[in-house]
Amino acid sequence: MARQLDEQIAGRYPVGQRLRVLDVGAGQGTQALRLARAGHQVTALERDATMMSVVREALAAEPEGIRSRVRLIEGDGHETGVHFLPGSFDVVLCHGVLMYVEEPDALVAGLARMLAPGGLLSLLVRNADALAMRPGIGGDWTAALASFDTTAYTNRLGLDVRADRLDTLTATLAGIGAPLHAWYGVRVFTDTAADGAPVPPDVETLLAAEERAGRTDPYRQVAALLHLCGVRG
Repeated sequence: MARQLDEQIAGRYPVGQRLRVLDVGAGQGTQALRLARAGHQVTALERDATMMSVVREALAAEPEGIRSRVRLIEGDGHETGVHFLPGSFDVVLCHGVLMYVEEPDALVAGLARMLAPGGLLSLLVRNADALAMRPGIGGDWTAALASFDTTAYTNRLGLDVRADRLDTLTATLAGIGAPLHAWYGVRVFTDTAADGAPVPPDVETLLAAEERAGRTDPYRQVAALLHLCGVRG
C-alpha cells in the first residue's frame, strides 16, 4: 500500500515538495512516520490512547529533524472540523478506520473538507465484494455462503465490523467532491497468512507479486482490502 500511495503522491506533486499530511486513525504511526522521514509535515490523529502511546514511543526514537515534522493529536476522525480549518492539508489518509464506523459517509465528507483543491484522499477499507474469499479458501463453506449477502464480518480481533463496496464508495467520493482517481487491491495473495508469520526470505518477490496483482483485474477485485484514492475538485 505504501508503494501505491507513493505512486499517487508522485503523480500529483513535484519531487521534493513538502506536503501537509493528515493521518486519521494513525494506529501505530507506520505511514505517519514513513512520510515524515520522506520530508513531509505530518499530523497524526488517533483516538486510542494505547495506540497513541505506541506512536509517541516510536517517534521518540527518531532523529530530531523527523520528530519536528510530526504533530500528534488524540482525537476522533469525526472531529477534524474541530481541530483543523478546511483545506489545511494536501494529503489525507484514513487507513483501516471505516470498518469501525457504522455510517461512514459523514466521516469521509469531513475528511474531504480538510483537503486543499487538488488534494489526495487515501482510504483503506475492507472489500465487501470479497468477504467470501477468506472463509471459502479456509473451507468454511457455511460462512462463505453467508458472506455473499452482507457487509458485516468478524475481524481477526474478534470484533464485529463492516466492509465497503467499491461502487458505493465511488458514489460517495463523487458526491463529496473528491471523485475516485485510482483504486488498488491490497492483500490479494497474503490475506490468509497467519498472524505473526515470519517474513519469508523472498519477501521482495512477494511484494512485487502483490503490487502487480493489486493493480490488475481480476485479481484486485478479490483483494481483502481496497485502497481508494480520491482527488479534491
